[in-house]
Amino acid sequence: MSEQDDRHAWTRSGAFEVAPGVWRIPAVLPMDGLRAVNIYALADGGGLTLIDGGWALDEARNALVDGLSAIGAELGDVRRFLVTHHHRDHYTNAIAVRREYGTPVLLGEGERDALEVITGPAPPGLRRHLALLAKHGAQPVVDTLIGLGLGGDLRDPDYEMPDEWIKDGGTFQVGDRVLEAIHTPGHTRGHVVFADREAGLLFAGDHVLPHITPSIAFEMDPSPMALRDYLGALRTVRALPDMELLPAHGPVGGRVHARVDELLAHHEHRLTEIADQLSADGLDAYTASTRIPWTSRRRNFADLDPFNQMLAVCETAVHLELLVHQGRATAHEAEGIRRYRAVGLPA
Repeated sequence: MSEQDDRHAWTRSGAFEVAPGVWRIPAVLPMDGLRAVNIYALADGGGLTLIDGGWALDEARNALVDGLSAIGAELGDVRRFLVTHHHRDHYTNAIAVRREYGTPVLLGEGERDALEVITGPAPPGLRRHLALLAKHGAQPVVDTLIGLGLGGDLRDPDYEMPDEWIKDGGTFQVGDRVLEAIHTPGHTRGHVVFADREAGLLFAGDHVLPHITPSIAFEMDPSPMALRDYLGALRTVRALPDMELLPAHGPVGGRVHARVDELLAHHEHRLTEIADQLSADGLDAYTASTRIPWTSRRRNFADLDPFNQMLAVCETAVHLELLVHQGRATAHEAEGIRRYRAVGLPA
């Protein structure tokens, strides 16, 4: 059975050559929904450049060490990390390796504000997310998360600032190949992908995933227009020559254009699905999120775990904000709750 046929085959440990001089090393994640993150090791002269670094966990580090060993390398051979975005399953193990080996870590410059908050003297933890949830009517989700001990401020020791900020359009010589960094906001403000145009490879991070739709704007200071940004970035990637998709989560082997077309169609369907919930009375994002199905299995909102309920409300909110931006809905706030209603319906 191929990776494309078995949806979980890609999570098996090891090092898998996906192109000449490019190996995919899955690193375990402590989550049911996402079981692993793909770290890509690229031959770089006598060493390696790694795209993404994994989560700062012993299991993830061991998976990376074992994968490198399988190709005759070790952590000391890594010359640098090119990280697609600041989420911990991509960034924090790179920082852990840097602390031990001094390996440079590079990150998209659009992630600067988020990193300054996370590494600042008073990082807010989930406090900003909880406030956003309350604004969108999701107090039941807030109460559940606080009950799980997730409401307080907490300094995260796994984070530090990168050595260098990656600019949109910046290029990197990696052995005989040239990688171009392309700013693809939406999943986070500063997300970047790396294109090897000559080899026809796109290291897509979480921007384009083969089996799931990336969460939008789960970060410290999310843009209300994050979905607009994400769809625009999808079209930017769609305008490039078609390439092989090398995602951060999921198997390789798909084509970028086909998957981007599917993602664009999905979000247009989602916008319509959410718009259909709007009424003259108006409703908040939490209520709307409870009325629509979730995941490819079309699950009920109540069946999601609290973390994924939070993501669901936030994603519904960015879809509603885009409907407002497109003139398909209006929004108003009353008693601290933001509500939306369809255009053309009497108040």
